[in-house]
Amino acid sequence: MTTESVLTASREYRAATASGLAMLGLAAALVLVALFSIVQLASDNWPPIIAVVPLVAAAGTVFVAGGFYMLQPNQAAAITLFGAYRGTDRNAGLRWVLPWLIRRRISVRANNVISERIKVNDLRGNPIEMAAQVVWRVTDTAQALFDVDDYRAFVNVQVEAAVRTIGSRYPYDDYEHQEVTLRGNHDQVGAELRGELIARLSVAGITVDECGFTHLAYASEIAGAMLRRQQAQAVVAARQTLVEGAVGMVEMALDQLSAKNVVELDDERRAAMVSNLMVVLCGERDTQPVVNTGSLYQ
Repeated sequence: MTTESVLTASREYRAATASGLAMLGLAAALVLVALFSIVQLASDNWPPIIAVVPLVAAAGTVFVAGGFYMLQPNQAAAITLFGAYRGTDRNAGLRWVLPWLIRRRISVRANNVISERIKVNDLRGNPIEMAAQVVWRVTDTAQALFDVDDYRAFVNVQVEAAVRTIGSRYPYDDYEHQEVTLRGNHDQVGAELRGELIARLSVAGITVDECGFTHLAYASEIAGAMLRRQQAQAVVAARQTLVEGAVGMVEMALDQLSAKNVVELDDERRAAMVSNLMVVLCGERDTQPVVNTGSLYQ
């Protein structure tokens, strides 16, 4: 028989705290009572039994003073008693709680983190370098403080893990534009990265407001080869477009010559004319015209 330990996720709830201003007024009132009773005892107007009043007032003042703490906007305090969670206070300003309760402050502001450049193999196995920028914030203070050891370090590790996961899920580029790629589909890949991060960071009570890639490139060892490949692909694509256009122009020229009865060409002369036109249209250098002073067949 085996025993399995199940991690119980903490859940934030509101702590029983009081306004610090009201308790500050109570502390001031206790100080005034102590001073007044001391003055009355010095003038022998009150019986000696009243001597206990300044002591009680002083003890009450010390008790009240020990419970004050202050929260800034977008800051929270997790309240614990002997290690047990007793709620979270999110009210900004001067606050008060029983002095024996421990207050752990935590920021719920938005945080921005930029990951280090990491090397990842994309879907095709090509090594690429990636870095991401993530805006995150704490939504559940109990989970952030008690369910993970260090929630800031946890965020950094999970960002790197999510970037590696997304980077290996897609190819860096697709020259035929038939696949989702890291370089060509920023919005889609960025949304998927955000979803991956939210799922990973939910255990720590953290959400992701936005994220995106700040660096995306081939690794240095293959960058030169990939650049030459891109250049070759661009040259082939340009040649293909040029040939398609030239064929259309040649076809149009022959059709118009035949339709207007400008000249009648047999198959041999038509082939020669097509060859000459293709050389002129597809050549990279300027052509030199040759004037034929003889007949059509010379």
